[in-house]
Amino acid sequence: MEKSKVYFTNLRATPKMNLLQKLERLVKEAGIEQIDFKSKFTAIKIHFGEPGNLAFLRPNYSKVIADIIKGMGGKVFLTDCNTLYVGRRKDAIEHMDAAYENGYNPFTTGCQIIIGDGLKGTDEAYIPVPCGEYVKEAKIGRAVMDADIVISLNHFKGHELTGFGGALKNIGMGCGSRAGKMEMHSDGKPSVRSKACVGCGVCTKICAHGAISVTGEKAMIDPAKCVGCGRCIGTCHFNAIVAAWDESNDILNKKIAEYSWAVLNNRPHFHISLVVDVAPFCDCHAENDVPIIPDIGMFASFDPVALDMACADMANQAPIISGSYLEEQVKKHGSNCDDHDHFRATHPETNWLVCLDHAEKIGIGTKEYELIEI
Repeated sequence: MEKSKVYFTNLRATPKMNLLQKLERLVKEAGIEQIDFKSKFTAIKIHFGEPGNLAFLRPNYSKVIADIIKGMGGKVFLTDCNTLYVGRRKDAIEHMDAAYENGYNPFTTGCQIIIGDGLKGTDEAYIPVPCGEYVKEAKIGRAVMDADIVISLNHFKGHELTGFGGALKNIGMGCGSRAGKMEMHSDGKPSVRSKACVGCGVCTKICAHGAISVTGEKAMIDPAKCVGCGRCIGTCHFNAIVAAWDESNDILNKKIAEYSWAVLNNRPHFHISLVVDVAPFCDCHAENDVPIIPDIGMFASFDPVALDMACADMANQAPIISGSYLEEQVKKHGSNCDDHDHFRATHPETNWLVCLDHAEKIGIGTKEYELIEI
């Protein structure tokens, strides 16, 4: 397979060229203007950040991309899907509040925000995945699938389950509806936390398969009847129903690749990653730790696999920041833990290459790339 082109620029700035201008130049050099945006609905998939976390991408970056697309006649919007876990982004109302709190609104970004899977995370499209080994039908937020073009704007950082979060994580996991996220994260079915359950019975009304009953003022889920759709999680007002969270990290990574295929197949897409504020954990945390490496720069490519590979390669060449979680892990596990792989050293039970290898296998892109610095 021919090498994919990945474009890169560092974070040096001058009075004549600030970082936002460099981002605009980067994506134009990488070919974003080759896409026909005219009158096309264009989704910019981004992570708005869990409130309390300060490592998420500033909204200024998204405005650069939105303005380019609008300038070419596109109908652009920012999007993310609701979370599976309990937090500030579990439903569309709280999700929008969280986005606004973190500075994302039509005035700062130049475009509207649409939560991809609706009010309760149940507005989804079912996308066949013929190449899938683990996923046969992906559950993707409907607004994402209604878009004609997908742009991923990624904050590249560490991740406790997948090693790092880059383009594929942002697309695959991020575009999954609540049922989709549960399929990726869980090998089992949801369960009820009895202490939190008040026996209101709302979950019994949403379940189309009769899997939930209320006995002794507490809800119970029959795993034999449950199909794992996750609607009960979204409808519970007391956060009493939780996913199993029991999938192995390697299979999770492969499912993310297969969900990414479902999102990207048969439509134009383009990908941008900023390797800045590389915290050891996901932006879904309500906090962010000290970065594990110095800021690297900005990357862009039509190939999300090559993009993730290039970001990982340059990140792994960077020095470890003193006092960071990564330095603690290397000291704890010894020098063999590092092996020039900062992300496996940070989370030794993960292997991020599994996702990239699988994505390459099913035809999303290639790990072979040509790095073009501008």
